[in-house]
Amino acid sequence: MIVRPVALTDLPALLDLAHCAGPGFTSLPANEERLAHRVRWAQRTFAGQVERADADYLFVLEDDDRQVVGISALTGAVGLREPWYNYRVGVTVSSAPELGIQRQIPTLFLNNEMTGQSEICSLFLHPEHRRGHNGRLLSLARLLFVAEFSQLFGEKLIAELRGHADEHGCSPFWDSLGRHFFQKDFSYADQLSGMGNKSFIAELMPRQPLYTCLLTEQAQAAIGRAHPNTEPALKILGAEGFAHKGYIDIFDGGPVIEAPVAKIRTVRDSQSLTLAIGMPDEQAPVWLIHNRRLASCRVTSARAHQHGHSLLVDRLTAKRLQMQPGDTVRAVALLQQGRQAVAA
Repeated sequence: MIVRPVALTDLPALLDLAHCAGPGFTSLPANEERLAHRVRWAQRTFAGQVERADADYLFVLEDDDRQVVGISALTGAVGLREPWYNYRVGVTVSSAPELGIQRQIPTLFLNNEMTGQSEICSLFLHPEHRRGHNGRLLSLARLLFVAEFSQLFGEKLIAELRGHADEHGCSPFWDSLGRHFFQKDFSYADQLSGMGNKSFIAELMPRQPLYTCLLTEQAQAAIGRAHPNTEPALKILGAEGFAHKGYIDIFDGGPVIEAPVAKIRTVRDSQSLTLAIGMPDEQAPVWLIHNRRLASCRVTSARAHQHGHSLLVDRLTAKRLQMQPGDTVRAVALLQQGRQAVAA
């Protein structure tokens, strides 16, 4: 398997993935025109033709038969073209000493504090390929890309994880809060958000702090809670140093996790090594390896041995990376974890 930049020839496979992901995956719409526009914009991004505020690095996971089975993405910066809203969960303290009453009430504060940071997004792996290292490769390849081209990104990486929904796909957080101001159901609001209309919807939301005790019990329970489908992705990113620090999505209340780029494990521990060809044994650790190119980026995972400043890989791995002995790669050990990232 390799992770590489998206191409226009991938469009039919992307449409298949969009249908497989379903309507809740708004950043991968089952709409050929919109997908084609995003692919073209991603190609301009990899070619260095757009500013950081507009950058959309869209990657695909491809097997050795050139079948595209997954997708993931990075944005250069959020909130520089239009406001980027989240709720920050804080506390309001109310006190009446003469009555012996003091209350600490969780409160939602609408904010733009993530402005200028970079986002990892649009992660989806086809169910038939959720095995081995595929999920980790698809998710963490983006982080190794950031390690190589850190000048293209903000000081932090963030990820808005899909929030909790009931068995009918409805969001209790939205139904208890956003619906009163937008007067549409969650699926419609989610669709508009995926089309880039998030700022417009947010402008209809109240600007004042909101007491969570006024929401339904189901909505309160959904605050900061990830959808079951995103929990594996949350575990993988958590092992990389991402953490939930009180920010949530304004629509479904899902957690917004974050990490300083310099402290992300894949970024911090990655090395520039010289590629060597050999026969790593079955006991060799699995590495995540990037060919250090931008427009012709290739990232794969493979068993490899480090010898000083060299990384010994087999010929198939070198072929997947489109590299020769003596070329330099950026590489990091790929940690093991039982479950796979499938959607975020």
